[in-house]
Amino acid sequence: MTSKHIFLVLTFFLPAISGSPIELPSDDLNGRIVGGNDAAQGQFPYQVSIQRTSNGNHNCGGSILNSRWILTAAHCLVPSVPSDWVIQTGTSILSSGGTHHRLARFIIHEGYVTSPWVNNDIAVIELQDEIQFSSLAQPIELETEIIGEVDGVVSGWGLINTGVIPDNMQYLNKRTLTNQQCHAFWSTALLGADEICAFSAVGQGVCSADSGGPLVANGRQIGVVSWGGSPCGSGRPDVYVRVSSYVGWVNNAISSCLGVDRLAEVADRMFM
Repeated sequence: MTSKHIFLVLTFFLPAISGSPIELPSDDLNGRIVGGNDAAQGQFPYQVSIQRTSNGNHNCGGSILNSRWILTAAHCLVPSVPSDWVIQTGTSILSSGGTHHRLARFIIHEGYVTSPWVNNDIAVIELQDEIQFSSLAQPIELETEIIGEVDGVVSGWGLINTGVIPDNMQYLNKRTLTNQQCHAFWSTALLGADEICAFSAVGQGVCSADSGGPLVANGRQIGVVSWGGSPCGSGRPDVYVRVSSYVGWVNNAISSCLGVDRLAEVADRMFM
């Protein structure tokens, strides 16, 4: 995608199959991993594929919070209803293995907007049935501290250099920047304190259909793929939702659907 959307290029890394990316000033939100590497089975057991119920096409990424809840980007789900989607877990190969789960509901951040700029691009999904954890399907802990410069890794099935959705999950090692450093590429109006930048090299980056996927460092998820520059991998840092800014929101969103005892169990797993 090359229009201004979420994967901002400035277009948001919007879903490759369903709706247009969210547009921002002369850039687009497309989400794909360009210049990445093939992931081995079980290398990223927390990664999921959000797929269209109507045709099974991969649309966005997400991450496993616990046996019933998935974290993703808001723009992956707006506009839609839960029956539009299924979640594939437990495989790095879209065409083989894994388990498909239907959605019970999803919750979009109440402050999510795309105009004049994208803000609060985060959502959680509840599944109708529980994920059976194994070496191929595991939850990821959320980062609770504000981080600066760290080495991380992003994964997903976004468009690759050939312009197609890969069957094999891709991954890319990246380095996060401080927001002050990132403001050399994106203005303060576009890049807020609740977002985080990451960069690797020219010719590498996330783009369409990587949206909603996890950026992980030191075993914890620090970001959710949101937006970046166009074309993808053009040399500007990709932008992610800063997970540590939304731990409270995630906890509250899930608690609104759970009993007190179950909430305590879920919180222990996610926010240790």
